[in-house]
Amino acid sequence: MRLQIKRYGAAALAGIMAGSLALTGCGSYASSSELRQQAEASLLDQADSGSGSGQGLQVEPDSGTPDNPGTRDGQGTPDGQDDRTGGPSAETIRVETGLTTAPMPEFESVKDDVYVKTEDGGSVRLRSSCDTGSDANIVTYASSGTRLTRTGKGSEWTRIDYNGTPAYISSAFITTDVPETPAAPAGGVCVDSGEVTLNPSWKYAEFSKINTGAAVLYRSEAGTRKNITICVNAGHGTKGGSSVKTLCHPDGTPKVTGGTTGAGATSAAAVSGGMTFADGTAESKVTLAMARILKDKLLAAGYDVLMIRENDDVQLDNVARTVIANNASDCHIALHWDSTTSNKGAFYMSVPNVESYRNMEPVKSHWQQHNALGESLVAGLKGAGVKIFSGGSMAMDLTQTSYSTVPSVDIELGDKASDHSQATLNTLADGLLAGINQYFGQS
Repeated sequence: MRLQIKRYGAAALAGIMAGSLALTGCGSYASSSELRQQAEASLLDQADSGSGSGQGLQVEPDSGTPDNPGTRDGQGTPDGQDDRTGGPSAETIRVETGLTTAPMPEFESVKDDVYVKTEDGGSVRLRSSCDTGSDANIVTYASSGTRLTRTGKGSEWTRIDYNGTPAYISSAFITTDVPETPAAPAGGVCVDSGEVTLNPSWKYAEFSKINTGAAVLYRSEAGTRKNITICVNAGHGTKGGSSVKTLCHPDGTPKVTGGTTGAGATSAAAVSGGMTFADGTAESKVTLAMARILKDKLLAAGYDVLMIRENDDVQLDNVARTVIANNASDCHIALHWDSTTSNKGAFYMSVPNVESYRNMEPVKSHWQQHNALGESLVAGLKGAGVKIFSGGSMAMDLTQTSYSTVPSVDIELGDKASDHSQATLNTLADGLLAGINQYFGQS
């Protein structure tokens, strides 16, 4: 739709800008959408009264294209909708003023913990400014239940501390109520579960860029607890992760092999989006289903389990996932399927035999453990009747490996053409459990 507003000139435009900008300041907060509505109303009034120089102006609402359906905007409406009216989210009246940023609201200074709360369990945007007229100010996404440090209380917006800098979230999506602990799985094999968040004092934590989410630790209540914690990392599943970059290596050196990010690169996507199976299923959904099945088998076998991701989105990048695993588990297993289309079978990503890489810490002190864990997992899968690709390994320089200080493996359980039915996932979980038992010398 295009709204033709005629008889509008530069003088009137300047007057409207001046009137709108006069609202700036904490005492008279107005949102961007309200400012735009005021500008539009002024234009219409002047057009109706015959004022202006007679110059024509087109005012065109932007249709908007939601890039993350289901994610919430700053005022709580789904992507693609205006924050207050329910119309298009980018219903920006183009008055050629550049007026897209709302004035800063007033905040009551506080310092306490709040939690993200959404009815559908989805994520909420954290922004660098109190404005929803553009996606350019989105700094990250916070999933439901995420704990945030609040530094400013406001009626429409809440200011939080995001890695030492201010960020803003809609007050409609925060609560001071502590979220309920996730329920134990059927059979009563889990007790004392709780969240594990990234501690900024942990080694390598400073290299993480997305870290407002939390992993969940489950304690086994099986007859013979092993006192061994397995980190199960369902690959992918971080909204906005592909648009953020983290260092490939903690020392800033370039990658030594190709992969999703080519050799020679010094930074890579914080969390890639993953591939899509031949039947249209997203890899992230299959890795999550696989993680849940493996978790239940591990708990029943007496292992404690650190679940990096429990739903469709966790705001933890690959560095944060790895550092949490380093500090809260005895090994780290990331679940993936490859992007090829030949149904080639399972394999693990081994540590490249490149002198500079194997001499870089923490790889130098742990690469042999990584490869030994991978070999055990492949042996377990093979014993369960799973098809194995080639020799069972492929050398790859991964962010996960580059920051790991516990035995750590990316295991590829097939590719785009592979079956991922419930029965197949159960077989894969049996094989992985057998490999874990082999690595830790458990019967």
